[in-house]
Amino acid sequence: MDELDALFDSPLPENHRSGVVSVVGRPNVGKSTLINRILGQKIAIVSPKPQTTRKQQLGIYTDAQSQILFTDTPGLHRPQHKLGEYMVSVAQESLRDADCILWVVDGSVPPEAADIYIAETLNTLGGQTPILLVLNKVDLLATAQIDHQAAYTSLVASKQVLHVSALTGEGLEALLAAVHDTLPLGPRYYPPDQVSEANMRFIAAEVIREKIILHTEQEIPYSVAVEIDEYKERDEETVYISAIIYVERDTQKGIVVGKAGAMIKQIGSEARVELGEMLNARIYLELHVKVLKNWRSDPDLMRRLGYRMPDKSDS
Repeated sequence: MDELDALFDSPLPENHRSGVVSVVGRPNVGKSTLINRILGQKIAIVSPKPQTTRKQQLGIYTDAQSQILFTDTPGLHRPQHKLGEYMVSVAQESLRDADCILWVVDGSVPPEAADIYIAETLNTLGGQTPILLVLNKVDLLATAQIDHQAAYTSLVASKQVLHVSALTGEGLEALLAAVHDTLPLGPRYYPPDQVSEANMRFIAAEVIREKIILHTEQEIPYSVAVEIDEYKERDEETVYISAIIYVERDTQKGIVVGKAGAMIKQIGSEARVELGEMLNARIYLELHVKVLKNWRSDPDLMRRLGYRMPDKSDS
């Protein structure tokens, strides 16, 4: 610990805590929004559609007393294809490695079948990892005038129940204090100003995918993958990015491109603006749409696109 502390400018307090916090919950309960709010900036894409998060993403929160490594995992659900199996395996692995688990639920509605499925998964851990039940969307509770806390607490034995609004930030101070108390003593693993370990190629692909999700309907958001095939910093103020958008069928390609290219232009324009704000640079963005038939059900194609299923020996 002393060697790690020496890497940073100021010594850490003797009771400094650090650890990994796995954020789990059914799709579309606000996990990514919650982590973005805690960190004060966007590291995970957000949309109203379920199963937006596909890969585990690390958000790094640092204050004087702790460094909390939040893992934003894909929503636990019953998989329907190989990509779904990959997403569930990522989420389950994060549970095994966590020092604390945040089970995020939509506090404005009663438990759904997917919540019960997650509760069953959490109960298999045998109480070895502390679980904090986080009732999100409390900003909606005043309108609904319903508190579904008892229904959720009956599903899992949680160490504490917290009410938050990822949208407004309400309850986050209490949430961070509760997380801090569950973590072991430990050093900082990252510099205090670092909030993510994702590189810009990954972030650029995710921003582009977010814009596609927001502007398309039906099966399109779930059939899309984005690959950055070129990323160049031409100078201090200019970045060139070339990306390939993969879909599974020719009809899907037509939808993403749009009439006279209108849809792909809108996606590119919005992604260019957001990436420019992130990088404080002028962005030149080229998008190409290609068909990669049934890639979500083909392990080899999934691996090519960065979705590697764990080996059986790993489980």
